[in-house]
Amino acid sequence: MTIRVLLVDDEYLIRSGLRGIVDSEDDLEVVAEASDGTEVLPLVRSLQPDVVMMDVRMPTMNGIETTRMLVEKLDHPPAILVVTTYENDEYVYDALRAGARGFVLKRITPETLVEAIRVVSKGESLLFPAAVRQLVASQADNKGRRDLPPLTDREGEILRMMAAGASNGEIAQELYITVETVKTHVGNVLSKIGARDRTQAVIAAYESGFVSV
Repeated sequence: MTIRVLLVDDEYLIRSGLRGIVDSEDDLEVVAEASDGTEVLPLVRSLQPDVVMMDVRMPTMNGIETTRMLVEKLDHPPAILVVTTYENDEYVYDALRAGARGFVLKRITPETLVEAIRVVSKGESLLFPAAVRQLVASQADNKGRRDLPPLTDREGEILRMMAAGASNGEIAQELYITVETVKTHVGNVLSKIGARDRTQAVIAAYESGFVSV
């Protein structure tokens, strides 16, 4: 199936470059472009893209507000992939907290970009542990610490591995359990923490001090 992508960036040249990369892949298709967050919700409702590639710094409605709006207004929001220039940007951190599934830098290779789109389109979280740790180190103190509810030993073990960037398959192999069992534990962790996805759970783990930066 073709992965439908909506591009959101206030710079035409950036959108044009991203469109060229995305449309060059057989399984990816740009269905529309937007130059500001105010245009996004109607486009998502009418076109139902699988992935929204979101710039965070836009003049009228930025990527944080737009991400939050999509998560709050839609029962099944598309995967939101932040595209940014600076990995330690406070805007990126806030976009992840608002519900973005991951972020990529504008200077990455086309191959890495299209793979990131494919990953988030499958419902998986795109995590770069080192980058997430840097974000938490630079921004968490400004956001306030949060408390985590009690987790079982196995759930805590899995959360730490998630924070290290391990996939379900890697966790299963390391712990000698099935992938389905890992998925069950991950689901329990998300439910207890009140996280929408792995990205939200990992951020909570770092912000609470459960996992050290």
